[in-house]
Amino acid sequence: MIYLLKFGASFVLPPGIFFVMFFVLSFWCWHHRQRQTAMVLAGITLVFYLLSTGIVAERLLGGLESAYEPPEQPQGDVIIMLGGGAMPDVPDVDGTGGLCSSPANRLLTAVRLQRKLQVPILLSGGQVYEDSGQEAVIAKRMLMSLGVEEKDILVEAKSQNTSQNARFSSEILQEHGFTKPILVTSAFHMKRAVLNFEKAGTQVVPYPTDYMVSHHPVFHYTKLRPQTEALLDNVTVLQETLRTFVTRYFE
Repeated sequence: MIYLLKFGASFVLPPGIFFVMFFVLSFWCWHHRQRQTAMVLAGITLVFYLLSTGIVAERLLGGLESAYEPPEQPQGDVIIMLGGGAMPDVPDVDGTGGLCSSPANRLLTAVRLQRKLQVPILLSGGQVYEDSGQEAVIAKRMLMSLGVEEKDILVEAKSQNTSQNARFSSEILQEHGFTKPILVTSAFHMKRAVLNFEKAGTQVVPYPTDYMVSHHPVFHYTKLRPQTEALLDNVTVLQETLRTFVTRYFE
């Protein structure tokens, strides 16, 4: 009963209510012999409806996240953690400023790897927008709060995109003589990140984290309901696909 209520409610609230309205409009156009308009409108609505379902998001995002698997026994002499958003003025346990959800997950993976391998962490990420935080600086404070010694933390706080992450980090790697970096970033972001590092002349050991969908999803009819989260996941896939194409052929 709970699942049925959730399924029904998804067509009363956005984005589901908009799909219902456009399908009704398509039927009205068809009924008034505007057949071509009705078919085009219904087709566009169907595409956006499918992109807002969990079952499509699982397939598309899962394919993107499966580009690399984390090695069972990672080997490297430094860990690179890429930023992905920070807020400069939010309260935190030991100061002000915090990481957004994706880089926070990346940080947890990075610190656990660091404790396992006993190698330095290179934090890469600057201030992207006027009201965003210095990603690497905030991450450094959080790492030290978690027990990582300052001498084991390197900071690259100039980069504003993945291309700059790769370029500026590669310069620091060369300065310190690191030759086998382990790259930690979100699974959906890893394919493009590895490509950027390759273009910067650096071969990395990919260690994806921050997974957004299960490796082995199970079908349930509620995954056919329209959800804003699923639509955002599919937008992420489209953005990453486009950005990877641009990186590969135009940068």
